Amino acid sequence: MAKRFLVPLDRRSPDEPTMTVVADAARAAGGTVRLLHVAPVPDMVVDLHGHTVAYSDQETARVEAEHMEDLRRFEPVFDGVAFETVVRFGDPVTQILREAEVFGADAIAVMTSCRSGLKRSLLGSVAEALLRKAPTTVMLLRPSRR
Repeated sequence: MAKRFLVPLDRRSPDEPTMTVVADAARAAGGTVRLLHVAPVPDMVVDLHGHTVAYSDQETARVEAEHMEDLRRFEPVFDGVAFETVVRFGDPVTQILREAEVFGADAIAVMTSCRSGLKRSLLGSVAEALLRKAPTTVMLLRPSRR
């Protein structure tokens, strides 16, 4: 049974019932959940006149803080479960696989918006790559129908 769940999230927020599935699985196993957001590596921010407004390290810190706050909003769903949040920068698939290794993930829970039929075969490049490359279980979760 999986005890260490890595949940990569992008800006499309999953609904609470979807996150509850992961929380319930971790709670039942006495496990840990790590929410992960992978952002593009930030560049310098310049104004219309070409003046540097923020250097890449400042922009990295800003983006990291923004995404950490976004991930922490799920904290109530994981009440009673060991819960962590991290932000990484770079290629999503590479960073997710690296984080899975570092974290020692038993399962990677990937949110997908697939519905049925043809759309089911078009999982998205990240989910598809994880299914092919991940050395551990990949759980595909889709939002509940509203």
